[in-house]
Amino acid sequence: MVQKEITRVGKSEKGIRGRLVLYATQILSTFFLFHLLYTELTFKGTPSQQIRCKFTMAFRPSKPSVIRRQILLDSKPVVSPAVKKDVISSVVKKDDHNQSLEYLLTRLVGGEDRTKLDSTGFACDNTSWSILCVTNKPVKIDMSTMHVHLHPSLPNTTTTIRPYSMQESPYVMNYITPVTITTTKPPHPITCDHNHNHPAVIFSSGGYTGNLFHEFNENLIPLFITTRLFKSRVHFVVVDYKPSFIQKYRRVFPRLSDHKIINTAEDSSVHCFPGVITGLKFHKFLGLNASENPKGLYSMADFRQFIRQTYKLKHKSVFDTSNPPVLLLISRQRTRKFLNQEDMVKMMEKLGFRVIIASSDKLMSNIEKFSRVINSCSVMVGAHGAGLANELFLPDGAVMIQVRPLGFQWGTDAFYSEPGPGMGLKYLEYRIEPEESSLAEVYGLDHPVVADTASVAAKGGYAAAREMYLNKQDLRLNLNRFRETLVEALGYIGHHKDVANTR
Repeated sequence: MVQKEITRVGKSEKGIRGRLVLYATQILSTFFLFHLLYTELTFKGTPSQQIRCKFTMAFRPSKPSVIRRQILLDSKPVVSPAVKKDVISSVVKKDDHNQSLEYLLTRLVGGEDRTKLDSTGFACDNTSWSILCVTNKPVKIDMSTMHVHLHPSLPNTTTTIRPYSMQESPYVMNYITPVTITTTKPPHPITCDHNHNHPAVIFSSGGYTGNLFHEFNENLIPLFITTRLFKSRVHFVVVDYKPSFIQKYRRVFPRLSDHKIINTAEDSSVHCFPGVITGLKFHKFLGLNASENPKGLYSMADFRQFIRQTYKLKHKSVFDTSNPPVLLLISRQRTRKFLNQEDMVKMMEKLGFRVIIASSDKLMSNIEKFSRVINSCSVMVGAHGAGLANELFLPDGAVMIQVRPLGFQWGTDAFYSEPGPGMGLKYLEYRIEPEESSLAEVYGLDHPVVADTASVAAKGGYAAAREMYLNKQDLRLNLNRFRETLVEALGYIGHHKDVANTR
C-alpha cells in the first residue's frame, strides 16, 4: 500500500515536472516569437540583408544566439561584387556633383555603349536623331584642324561627326563643321598650349540658329540634356561660332559652364582635356524624355525651372498672374498675317482679356525682356510658326492656342501640340476653314489648292507645300467660331465668368 502511494506520488511529481517543463518551453517559445516579430519590425537593413535574415531565422529556429549574431553581422554585410555595385550605383544617383568626372562621362551613354566606354575609354551613342561621342580619357584638341587626338592607349579608331543635334537634316548638316576623333598619330608631335581640369563639350552654333524654335529645339534643350549633370564643370568648344546666337543667350551659357566659351574660329591652339563630349543629345521636338536623359532624374519641368531662374521670371503658375488675364497675340508681319486682327483684339477685350500684341522682331528677339512679358500672360495666340516656341516662357497652367493654317500639316503636331502638355501647358488649336484662308480669294473655293490641299504636296513635294501654305497664305478668322476657343481658354485658367452677353 505504501509502495503504491509512493509510486503515485512519484508519478505526480513527474507529471508536475513535465507540465512545468512544457510551461517553460511555451514561455520561451512565446518570448522567442516576440523577439522574431520585433526584429522583423525594426530591422532596417537593405532588402538583400532583410531577405538573408528571414531566411536564417526560418531555417535555424533552434539556435537563437546564432540568429542574433546573424542580425548583428548583417548590419555590416559582406556582399557580392554585383550587389555592391548596385548599392554604390544607387548612392551615386543621389549626388552626382561629388562623383568623378570620368564616372559622369559614362552616364551619357548606356547599354553596350557604356560597357564599351568603360572598357576602352571611347564610345558613340547613335539615335535616330543625334550622334554623341564620349571619351573619358585625356585628349588633345587641335582647334586649327578640329582633330580630337585620343589617348594612345585606346584601341585604333577614327570617327568623323558633325556636332549638331539633328543629324536627320541633310541640308543643315552640309554646313556644320566636321570634327575628327582619332587615335592616329599626327604627322608632327603636338603639345598642349592649354591644360584644363574639366571635360570639353564640342557643338555647333550653326544650323538654323536665328530662329527661336530651332535655337531651343536643336541647341539649348540638347545642351541642357547633355551637360546639366556636370554642374557647370565643362568647357564649351563651339564650331561655326555665331556671335549673335552666343550674345542672345549670354545668360544661359554661364549657368551650364563655369568657363569662357572657346571659339574655334579665333583659337588655333591645342587644348588638352581629361575627356571630351562631341555632339549633343536630342530627344524630341521642344522636349526631353526623363527616362532617356543622362541622369534619369530631370525632366522638361526642370528645364523650364532652369529657364525661369536664368531670366528671373516671377510667375511659376498661371494662378500667380494678374487679373484680368493677359493674352499675348503674336502678330506676324510677312506671312500668315491675321487680316482681321483689329476685330480679333476687340473681341478678346470684350471677353475680359488685356491684350498685348507682339509684332516687332526687335522686341521678340530680346529674350531677357520679352520672356518677362510672356511670363506675365495666361494665354498666348499665334499662327503656326517659330514665334509659338515662346510658350517655353509661359507659366505652368497657361494656354497656348495655335491657329492652324490651311493645307500645311507637317510639323504642326510634333512642333507644338505634343510639346505643350510636357511643359505643363494646356494646348488648344483653331483650324481654319477654307473660306478663312486668303488662298480662297486668290484661287476660289473649288480650286485644288483650296479644295484638295494634299494634291499640292503630292505634285511638288514638301517645298511646294511650304511655299504655298506657309509663305503665300494669310488668315481671316471667323470671329464667332474663334470666340468659342477663347472661352474654352478662359475656363482652363480659372476665369469662369459669364460671357454669354459679350458678343
